[in-house]
Amino acid sequence: MLPLTDTMKNLFILMLCLALQGCSNQVIRKINGVSFVASREAALQEHVNAIMDINATYAAVMPFGFIRDTLSPEIIFDTDRQWFGETREGARQYIQLLQKNKLKVMLKPQLWIWRGKYTGALKMPTEADWKLLEASYERFILSYAGLAQETGVPLFCVGTELEQFVAARPAYWKQLIAKIREVYKGQLTYAANWDEYRDTPFWEELDYIGVDAYFPLSEERTPAVETLVEAWEPWKDQMAQLSKTLRRQVIFTEFGYRSVDFTARKPWLADRDDVEVNLDAQTNAKKAIFEVFWKEDWFAGGFVWKWFIDHARAGGEADSRFTPQNKPAQQVLKSYYSSY
Repeated sequence: MLPLTDTMKNLFILMLCLALQGCSNQVIRKINGVSFVASREAALQEHVNAIMDINATYAAVMPFGFIRDTLSPEIIFDTDRQWFGETREGARQYIQLLQKNKLKVMLKPQLWIWRGKYTGALKMPTEADWKLLEASYERFILSYAGLAQETGVPLFCVGTELEQFVAARPAYWKQLIAKIREVYKGQLTYAANWDEYRDTPFWEELDYIGVDAYFPLSEERTPAVETLVEAWEPWKDQMAQLSKTLRRQVIFTEFGYRSVDFTARKPWLADRDDVEVNLDAQTNAKKAIFEVFWKEDWFAGGFVWKWFIDHARAGGEADSRFTPQNKPAQQVLKSYYSSY
C-alpha cells in the first residue's frame, strides 16, 4: 500500500468532518399533512400553493360515501348528487394536481351518516343487514383502492372511525384488507378514533397504526403549552408501547383543535356553535402536539384537520372551527413542518 501524503491525509480528514457534520444536521422527515376538504369545485393551482406555503409534504384526499342512518346497510357513493370533490372523478383531479406539485397523497375514503351522526355507532340489527353492509362497504372501498393504484398514491386508508363495525366483524375486516392488497400495492392504514385504536384487531395486517388524535387533555379555558405537554405523556406512552409491540409506526390520520375556549377538554366536539373564539387555545394545543410527537422515531407524522380548498376564504380570526387557516395556528403549522 502506498503511504498517504499530507495532502491526502488532509483531504480524508476534511471529508470525514463534512460527513459527520451532515449526520448531525440531518433533517427528521415526517408526514406533514393536511386534510384537504372536498369542495363543490375542481381544485386550482392557487389552492395547492397555499398548502405548499406551509411546507406540507402530504395531503389527505377524502371522497365520501353516504348512509341514511346508523342502522342502514346501504352506502351511496360516486353519484352526480355529490359535490365534485366527494366523487371518484373529483378525487382523481385533486390527486393529480397535488402530485403535479410534488405533494404526496393519502387517499382516505370516508362515510357520512345523515345529520352527522358518529360513524363509530354504525351497527346492524340483524345478520342479514351485516352482510348487506359488508358487501356495500367492499364495493365502496375497493373502488377507491383501485383509484389509489391507478394514480400511484403511496398511502391508502381502509376506513375511518368505524368502531362498532370493526368490533362486531373482525374476520370481515381481515379478509377485506387482503382483497384491498390484491388491488392496491402501496401502504395501508386505518383511522381509528382516539378511544378505539387500542382495540383495533387488524393492525398487523396494515403498515401504520392510524389514530385520530382527539385525546382529552385539559379542563382549562386556555391551557399553557407546558400543561398540555405534560397531559400528553400517558397517552404518548400507550401509543409508543403499542408501536413497539406491533413494530408499526403511529400516524395521526387526523389531529386538530377548534379555536375556542376549552379546546383541549373534548377536542372531538364539532357540533357546538355557542362558543367563544379563542385563538390562543388553538395555538397552544398545536404547539404542544408538535413538541410531544414530531421528534419521536416511532411516530410517522400526521394530517391536520382540516384544510379547506379555498384558502383565501377559509378560517380567519373570527372563525371558531378546526381549520388553522388564516389564524395564528397556521404559522405554528408552517414553522414545525419546515423543521421536519
